[in-house]
Amino acid sequence: MLSPRFLLLRSAASVTTRSFCSGGVSKPGRAPDMAEVRNRLREIVGASTNWSDHQQAMSERVSLSSMLAKSQSDLPAKRMKDSYLEVHLPLGSEPQLREKYLTFHNTVRFGRILEDLDSLAVLISYSHTYNAALKRSPLSIVTALVDKIDMRQHIIYPDCDIKFTGHVTWVGKTSIEAKMHMSQFHNGAYSPVLDATFVMVARDPENKRAAYVNPLKPEGPEEEKLFQEGEANKVRRVDLSTASLLKVAPTDQERKIVHSLFLNTLDTKTVSFRSRLLPPSSVWMEDAKLKGLEICHPQERNIFNRIFGGFLMRKAYELGWANACSYGGGRPSLVAVDDILFQKPVEIGSLLLLSSQVCYTQGKNIQVRVHSEVFDPLTRQHNTTNVFHFTFVSDRDVPNIIPMTYGESMLYLDGKRHFNQTVEQ
Repeated sequence: MLSPRFLLLRSAASVTTRSFCSGGVSKPGRAPDMAEVRNRLREIVGASTNWSDHQQAMSERVSLSSMLAKSQSDLPAKRMKDSYLEVHLPLGSEPQLREKYLTFHNTVRFGRILEDLDSLAVLISYSHTYNAALKRSPLSIVTALVDKIDMRQHIIYPDCDIKFTGHVTWVGKTSIEAKMHMSQFHNGAYSPVLDATFVMVARDPENKRAAYVNPLKPEGPEEEKLFQEGEANKVRRVDLSTASLLKVAPTDQERKIVHSLFLNTLDTKTVSFRSRLLPPSSVWMEDAKLKGLEICHPQERNIFNRIFGGFLMRKAYELGWANACSYGGGRPSLVAVDDILFQKPVEIGSLLLLSSQVCYTQGKNIQVRVHSEVFDPLTRQHNTTNVFHFTFVSDRDVPNIIPMTYGESMLYLDGKRHFNQTVEQ
């Protein structure tokens, strides 16, 4: 069942669909599909499907800078229903689309769903900033963070229609929070599959400087509650960043955990700090890695001539899933995605290095961290672009992951923090 807020906004769907259709990409009388979402995004920014034309169109966007607001107060406030969108993925009614989403095990490729959520979050944000007086938007809206994706059910059927709904729930000066729900039609009714929260940022036409977005005006107690949740999410993200193990030492309790792990691996026969033994039913963290490489071709570009964030999420998820599968000895199910941070854009032609690490386990649960970086073969430099966190559950108990070095211990504690956030919500 959809949340009360989305039920309240359902009446706005026809209005949003009409404005969506004004771009000439959707057939009257039905909700748009994902292909139409991406076509509409290209129209909004003036992008082309052709690689050479696309580059020219992006260079022409520089002239749109004069249309940017000087301050947020210059922009009219928008309502939540102004950005409401309902988009269908007709896997059941259009079999030819099914193959793109189908896995060998006759389920849906979740990496493809991540791509669709990313595209939808961008269009929701553009719907919030829509200005009927402008033919093209001067804003470059990109994904800054996937705050949370919570799975409501593990099975996604490959032959049943999917529905996405979403709208803006919070706005800062240059950032936007978009919440989305995904449901699937099965046994005669739509049932919830996942809830997702994305944080988007607005930039100038050249994607170099921050740009102001329309303020949000909540209407009624339900919308005010959503807005306050957005404020709380912002504070939580700041607190988590401040407490990062890359900045401050572990807590007293965490230090005790690390020392306990160390003591449990000492060889009591040698009485040496260097002699370590792996406990039963355990795996050294060093032996729980899986790596991959992607050459970033123009086919995977977004509307701003960079590599599509959804593509990065799909590749990271599939590598993380494969690592969890290998580690646990069975087919894991996704429980949650959280705190995917987009630190730097990935340029066309980059060599993208992906490294997945099982960093925490508990019972049947596996916490996987995927680190992505671009490698410049000319300068030999590595630059981090993204960090992904995935929580999986196996169909059986999995071995305990054991860190050996201090750095691995910090990865272990960071994984434990992410896992605890998932189970506490």
